[in-house]
Amino acid sequence: MNKKKPIIYTIVAVLVLAVVAIYFGNKQVQSAKMAGMGGSMTTPGLQNVSTKPPFDVLTGNKFTLTAKPAKLQIDGQTTKDVWTFNGTVPGPQIRVKQGEQIQVVLKNELSVPVTIHWHGVPVPNSQDGIPGVTMNAVQPGQSFTYQFKADVPGTYWYHSHQDSLNQVDMGLYGSFIVEPKNEPKVDRDYTVVLDEWMPGNGMPGMSHGGMNMGTSQSGSNDSKGSTNMGGMNMDHSNMNMGGNSQSGMNMNSGGSTAKGGHGGMNMGGMDMSGMSDSEMMPLMYTIYTANGKSGSAIQPLQVKKGDKVRIRLINAGYISHPLHLQGHDFKIVSTDGQPVNNPPLVGGQLLNIAPGERYDIEFTADNPGNWLLEEHSKNPGAKGLAIPIMYEGVSGQQAKPDNTEIPVLDITKYGEASKGQFSLNDKFDVEYNMELNTATGPNGMKFTINGKTFPDAPPVNVKEGDLVKVTLVNKSPKDIHPMHLHGHFFQVLSKNGQPVTGAPLMKDTLNVLPGEEYVIAFKADNPGDWMFHCHDLGHAANGMVTEVKYSGYKPNFTVDPNAGNIPE
Repeated sequence: MNKKKPIIYTIVAVLVLAVVAIYFGNKQVQSAKMAGMGGSMTTPGLQNVSTKPPFDVLTGNKFTLTAKPAKLQIDGQTTKDVWTFNGTVPGPQIRVKQGEQIQVVLKNELSVPVTIHWHGVPVPNSQDGIPGVTMNAVQPGQSFTYQFKADVPGTYWYHSHQDSLNQVDMGLYGSFIVEPKNEPKVDRDYTVVLDEWMPGNGMPGMSHGGMNMGTSQSGSNDSKGSTNMGGMNMDHSNMNMGGNSQSGMNMNSGGSTAKGGHGGMNMGGMDMSGMSDSEMMPLMYTIYTANGKSGSAIQPLQVKKGDKVRIRLINAGYISHPLHLQGHDFKIVSTDGQPVNNPPLVGGQLLNIAPGERYDIEFTADNPGNWLLEEHSKNPGAKGLAIPIMYEGVSGQQAKPDNTEIPVLDITKYGEASKGQFSLNDKFDVEYNMELNTATGPNGMKFTINGKTFPDAPPVNVKEGDLVKVTLVNKSPKDIHPMHLHGHFFQVLSKNGQPVTGAPLMKDTLNVLPGEEYVIAFKADNPGDWMFHCHDLGHAANGMVTEVKYSGYKPNFTVDPNAGNIPE
């Protein structure tokens, strides 16, 4: 079953929420262990803790990733049918040296086409893994070889970009680390990949393909563009819940004029009127995971006093996670793989990591005890995202969540100011205003760029060598848009009209809250057709995608109309 579905519009939201209610009290205990975990798991204070990574770490320069189904045991109560790379969620970590020419063979043992996108890595356009844009999707039983040079060090990740709304949700992702030639040494180097899941087994009767609310993409002949949901009666006034009658649930969504399209909804007394997607998601996806595990099943991060510790944080999910490191000050040494100039120690602030973002933090283990790296929000799933920081030789009480109010760090004011690649005073060859918004379409909610949805949203047209300025404005009343640019890094120049005062901020994914405005700049130095989209993949699948298109560029493949290409 699918662990998530596309953006839940109108009555579909009620259906999913109903299933959540059904399963909250009806989870089955499973005993199978996830492949690759190894060792024993304990609670903080006990010493027989496995130090084996929770996923395979692959080194060298030639790799094979096999897309195939498996089962994932998230905790002692929840097991999921998942799609994986090499049998685990997350998939294996690929770890390479800066400057290496690498080769990755993707083998597809699933029943649907797949691709791999190298999120944040400035690969040649032909290797970007976007079906219908840079390649045709890899068919079941087929393989494809990606080849590129790992020039830019940093923390990245890979994931399917074929029907990514569903395939990333099903588990097709993993971490990708490019080690610099002269990397500062640390004693412990951990990677933590964050995600969210629905409780229970998802929506009964749904295929792996999930629901797509009429968002068939250009070039696709896949059937997911329809609203046929496996025979489920979609009459809003007479919903059949597969025999599960939910008393007190108002199933009538007709006549709603509320923003967000969820007016008139009620689940067990919970008023859903006016809720945006960003507000509803945490209420539905209530199991938060670190490296595929939740709650007491999360593998502790073990340290000893005096260690210099690096934690690479990757958000592969749909929900932003404000994180609190207990008992220690830390430095943010990179954002989206790019170094921060002279980062100061941070204490008493939260680090918010949005979908698609990466942050590398470092701290000195100078405060022996049992501590947590914890989600610090009021979301129902927050209690399950508490990663133990365990000192060797220290026993005692299990660490407890910190419920005090803590401010969120503003990354635009962090680090030491210095001259960046761009400034607001530069003369730019291309200037593009990108207005992000939410609209109601005939098939539900749409997410637009300048009033249009993909593939009709106006592209950013550039020539090689152009200096490009983009102004991002979030006009959505309540929805958050983490915007991701493929193939390039950009510098954030201003936030809400105020210049960035911290270190030059280089990123490939930028979280834009409702009402916010950012100015970013990049150099058009990687020819191709590049996606620029919201990394809330439900928003992307429902329209919030455009492209950076280089003048005169011609892809080196021919679109196969029978490949079932779905680029989002």
